[in-house]
Amino acid sequence: MAIASTGGRITPCELCPLRAHKTLRDFTADELTFVKTFKVDELHLPAGTTVLRQGQHNEHLYTVLSGWAFRYKTLDDGRRQILNYALPADMVGLQGSLMEEMEHSVDTLTDTILCVFPRSKLLTLYSQFPSLAFDITWLAAREEQLIDEHLVSLGRRNALERTAYLLLHLFVRAQEAGVVKNNAIQFPFTQQHLADTLGMSLVHTNKTLKRLFASKAVRWTNRNFEVVDRAALAAIAGEDIVTHRKRPFI
Repeated sequence: MAIASTGGRITPCELCPLRAHKTLRDFTADELTFVKTFKVDELHLPAGTTVLRQGQHNEHLYTVLSGWAFRYKTLDDGRRQILNYALPADMVGLQGSLMEEMEHSVDTLTDTILCVFPRSKLLTLYSQFPSLAFDITWLAAREEQLIDEHLVSLGRRNALERTAYLLLHLFVRAQEAGVVKNNAIQFPFTQQHLADTLGMSLVHTNKTLKRLFASKAVRWTNRNFEVVDRAALAAIAGEDIVTHRKRPFI
């Protein structure tokens, strides 16, 4: 894993930019004090870095401070299935910290900064800070929920519906992470990433995107994605995606 030196410049937890997001639950004073000791490092990674590798045991878990990453599994013949994407405030590596080994890999899509937390301090967190323990449990349950929705898309939504749902899903999560401006975002992934997420060929993905663009619900030019008519996009996807509460992060 190629790691860029922080040069000693580690973002203090009390100045964490994620704490300013209205969609995220803030820490109590005691929780913040503990999280400051829980965080042991900060990794500055270029795009295309493999953070975690399938089959690998891991001693750390990470919170995305900035940037995008994606989780995926690779078959023996090299075929790839993207499982989900990680955005700011998302946690990665929990599986490899609590189980024998990682069942999937994680790569960065953009230059990414990760906060590093050691597996060895998880017991202290769970025993002394039940509120933070609940937050980690919530994050794990949310990941399960996202995988459930992805499975529904692959199994029951048609190509146009699953493409619309995925783009709406990523747009809403980007809003939650505070990286959407004027209903637009610079998506960092390619059509190949989408194809590997949707379980479709690149040609099929391209044709399906053209059908979606023809609906005038969205525009996507030079990776700049804009939701023009959210109601129309939700109608194509089969449902809208609404966040109802502030979500935790570590």
